[in-house]
Amino acid sequence: MRVILWSLLLLALALTFLLILRHHENAKKAAALALRPAPGIAITSATAQKGNIGVYLDAIGTVTPVYTNSITSQVDGLVVAVQYTEGQRLRKGDPLVDIDPRPYRATLLQAQGALERDQNLLAQAQMDLERYRAAWARNAIAKQLLDDQEKLVQQDEGTVKNDQGTVQYDQIQVDYCHITAPIAGRVGLRLVDPGNVVQSAASVTLALITQLEPITVIFTIPEDNLGQVEARLRKGAKLTVDAFDRTGQTKIASGTLLTIDNQIDTTTGTVKGRSLFDNTNDALFPNQFVNTRLLVNTLQGVTLIPSSAIQHNGQASFVYLIQNNTAHMRSVTLGVTNGGVTQADGINPGDVVADSSFDKLQDNVAVVISNKPVTANTGGAKAP
Repeated sequence: MRVILWSLLLLALALTFLLILRHHENAKKAAALALRPAPGIAITSATAQKGNIGVYLDAIGTVTPVYTNSITSQVDGLVVAVQYTEGQRLRKGDPLVDIDPRPYRATLLQAQGALERDQNLLAQAQMDLERYRAAWARNAIAKQLLDDQEKLVQQDEGTVKNDQGTVQYDQIQVDYCHITAPIAGRVGLRLVDPGNVVQSAASVTLALITQLEPITVIFTIPEDNLGQVEARLRKGAKLTVDAFDRTGQTKIASGTLLTIDNQIDTTTGTVKGRSLFDNTNDALFPNQFVNTRLLVNTLQGVTLIPSSAIQHNGQASFVYLIQNNTAHMRSVTLGVTNGGVTQADGINPGDVVADSSFDKLQDNVAVVISNKPVTANTGGAKAP
């Protein structure tokens, strides 16, 4: 019995020793963890780059054809044929509408007959004049007869000229019966049918032709930026204009600034500009609303950082500059922004700045960069 009691006592002592040893080891681990430095804030970063960035002016524009022709009849008559199809691409001189030419051909024939008659009368008068001159040279007739014949010839010459004018006018009327395209372009929907009677005084449109290649876009330029644009134009620069869709995300076409208007609209404080586009793929459609971006200038060799890395404190702007795994607040002066990239003065190319976790960052806080530094995209702008 005594042996059993001693065995139980020894077992209890052993268990107590083990518990004391484990508690001591746990205390040492806790102390080691307390002495370990706190981990830094995980961030993503970006690297400032030296590059070029474009200075753009954004505006809303309207696609405007260079030429738009509303074809009307110059003569009265019956439409006998419509030569075009709706939406047809026309070349200059292609047939459009034919008007019954028979009444005008009859009138032309009468005028040609009168011209032939008067031309023969003139020829006869000229023959008589030559005879009178020969007779006057022999003193066979009075001078009065010669003078009268000379004036008669002049009268006949005037009559012939009048007849020639009548023939030309009647020929024009016949030509007006065959209407052709005055420009190259696309014709719209059919506006007249065979059998319709048209009149020159009615101004009824027979066809509408719009030139599509090239085409222009008219947009506005704020008067405050007019000096920048004019300065570039005086230097002979060709300023690029990009046309975007309504969302402003998809570029439709690129062209060049053709000219600007000669006066400012006082109601809006803007001046109109016209840009020219080749439009060989018909991406721009007449009267279409587009967003335009005019490249006024390109800044060379400036420091660029992602716009997402910039923070604002009231009117001041700053970034978190990362040095030795520590974030430092650095004030910056902002310039041009384009395509998610901003010109920033106050940091140098190659500096690494924070690009995330701004809700946790403070000055002189330890950080851990969890990505490879992102380089600012500097290739989006082109010099004019």
